[in-house]
Amino acid sequence: KADRAFLEKCFHKLLINFTWWVNKVDRDGNNVFEGGFLGLDNITVLDRSKAMPDGAVLQQSDGSGWMGMFCLNMMRIALELARENKTYEGLATKFFEHYVYIGSAMKNMGKRGYELWDEPDGFFYDVLSCADGSFQKFRVRSLVGLIPMFAIERLEEDWLEPFPEFRANLDWFLRNRQDLVEKCVTTLEHDGKKVHVLAIMKPEQMQRLLRAIWDPNEFRSDFGLRSLSKYHEANPFKFDSSEIRYEPAESIARLKGGNSNWRGPIWFPATFMMIESLRKLRKAYGDKFVIPGCTTEE
Repeated sequence: KADRAFLEKCFHKLLINFTWWVNKVDRDGNNVFEGGFLGLDNITVLDRSKAMPDGAVLQQSDGSGWMGMFCLNMMRIALELARENKTYEGLATKFFEHYVYIGSAMKNMGKRGYELWDEPDGFFYDVLSCADGSFQKFRVRSLVGLIPMFAIERLEEDWLEPFPEFRANLDWFLRNRQDLVEKCVTTLEHDGKKVHVLAIMKPEQMQRLLRAIWDPNEFRSDFGLRSLSKYHEANPFKFDSSEIRYEPAESIARLKGGNSNWRGPIWFPATFMMIESLRKLRKAYGDKFVIPGCTTEE
């Protein structure tokens, strides 16, 4: 059965955890998360637990996408608690705003000439930002680029009726901050009702990413999502002396002690969270949202 007191206790502890994460935002204040090892052990071509070379910083797609999801989770919990305690509506607004800033930043990067989303490849990558202003995208097709897909939520207009303060703040943001929300909020009509789809990616970007997810030569296996695309089995990514290669068992490379278990194996929580994202997309878009070139028979 539902346990509101338990949910409230969880929410208070998650607030503390959220504060720790927020302090990992980039030093320029652009709402992109950099590191550092942030607890997301998604192997890139550099060991995140060590300092980056020559004062460079790693702008992390997975850390930023995870925080976008975290904001949306906290927003929904706050709204649930607000059914009996209206003071939580203000926190729901705060987490919605946090989400918008993060989602917009991942597309804009403070207008510094690059973004974490790569349009030609249709994928999110980490970016090494150097002290001299130059940057390099690490074109590693891994969970790093899939986690932003987890940041998906929907807000139906009729569902928001019990939350007038939150709804008023949402409407104000949608009217007055189009410069931000156009990148991460899509409003549509479904079954005659207005629905706000909160997603870091636009539908066409999600469709491109889902094509890679559905491709058996990339992420889809018989048992769930691979942590690293099988594409890198024949096409390893190299940076200086480091290399990322698809290896479904023990890693030959010594990064992370040699047992780098993100280099191909399946992690069921990631697969479950992707299924949840697809479920939310189905609920929001209905039959209108399809992956071009893919069929359920596959």
